[in-house]
Parts: sequence; C-alpha cells; structure tokens
Amino acid sequence: MNPLEPLFDREGLPSWGLPAALEAAYGGGFGLARPELYANFVASADGVVSLPGGGESGHLVSGDDEPDRFIMGLLRASADGILIGAGTFRTAVGELWHPETVYPGAAESFAELRKKQGLRPHPLLVVVTGTGHLDTGQPACRDCLILTTPQGERRLRGTLPDGARLAVLGEQRIGGREMVDFLHAQGLQSILVEGGPTLAGQLFQEGLIEELFLTASPRLFGRYPGDQRKSLVEGVDLGGVTMELASLRRHESHLYLRFAL
Repeated sequence: MNPLEPLFDREGLPSWGLPAALEAAYGGGFGLARPELYANFVASADGVVSLPGGGESGHLVSGDDEPDRFIMGLLRASADGILIGAGTFRTAVGELWHPETVYPGAAESFAELRKKQGLRPHPLLVVVTGTGHLDTGQPACRDCLILTTPQGERRLRGTLPDGARLAVLGEQRIGGREMVDFLHAQGLQSILVEGGPTLAGQLFQEGLIEELFLTASPRLFGRYPGDQRKSLVEGVDLGGVTMELASLRRHESHLYLRFAL
C-alpha cells in the first residue's frame, strides 16, 4: 500500500509514537485520548454506509479500498474494546473483529502497538442485543461480552461458549450512557464503535461519541423507498450536530476524515 497523503492535521492531536511501519503507512503520527468512544464508518458519496442482503457491506461501499482496511485495522489495534449492534454481528458471519483479520499485512505492527500500549492481545468484542437473537456458535463469541436485557438473557442462557460473558442492563432498552459507564467500569477505556447505524445513532444522540473516523468513498449507490440502504445515522434526529475537522488524508480518490464532536 502506498502511504496515505496527509492534507491536514489539527495542532495538538494525540500521538503515541507508532511502530515505524504503521507511521509510514498512515503518513505521520497517530494517537487517541483515553478514555474515548470513537466511531469508524465508510460512506459513499451519496451517504450510503450499509447495503441490504447478507454479508458485511463496508467493502462494497469502499470498493474494497486497501487504505480503508488499514485504517480500520489501526483503529482496532488502538482499542480496548469494539462495540457493535446485533445486526452488525449477524451480517458479518465468521468475522473476529481483530486488527489483523481486516489488514493482515500489518499484523506484527498491530501486535507491537498493542503491547506498547499495555493492551490485551486482541480488543474485546462487545455486542449489544435487546432480544438475545444471536448465533452464539460464531467464532467471535469465544471472546466477547454481550450486553442485553432480561428478555435477551433468557434466550441466551445456556447457549454461550467458554470465553463469552453476559451482562444484563436495562429492562426493555439499554441506554447508551448505561452501557458506556458499564464498559468503563470493566476497564475498557478506548472503545471503537463499528456499527451499525442504529446503535451509532443512539450514541450520537446521547452525545457519547467523541470522534468520528469517516472514509469518503468515490462511489454512488442511490436510494429508493423501502430499499433498506442505510446512512451513517438511522432512527434519530440529531438536529445538525456540529463537528470539527481534526485530520484529513487522501489516497487516490478516497478521503479519510477524522472529526471531533
């Protein structure tokens, strides 16, 4: 992969001193505040982030863009935990949500970064489900924390493999602040939100996401009524929340933006 071209970095951004290979590929230093809740998405030029049908749609939206996968790996390698909704879990069959599974070429550097930051070998996967409707035979369940309701707990009881944990939060619906406070109490400080748009919408609405990493893909998909294509935020009215550009990088016709909220 050719290095990303840095176009703008706001003064004062955190910088950890990345392993040399990661710093070269990213086009400069990188770091995150701790604690922090940050989100990562790829969106088409007309705002589509999720397509209907089986399978994970990010690679289709990005055009299987290699730097997008590298940044996803870097963000995962920087996280204590990765937070996803049940819909995202169900569509990504076989996914482990490890840094090296999305970008194998930097596996050693990702491991070096995590060791340098004092993190566990892989980020903990955290799945949010109100109903408990999950395939607990998926390999990711062998190292995960499931946040659910009493209804979900009844469905999942006795189905979890070794290595999976269950936490019951809320009665009918799990509040964003409740889940984030619980994860912080579990020692997860840097938490990466990877979807989907409904979970992200809830967290944006409650003002909990502090940074958004967004790949702008030069692709057009279009929309029509009932097509089930989703934008970055679904199900809430955010009223025009203002973001501040913190960083901008480019690779060919893709842009990689970092916003502070």
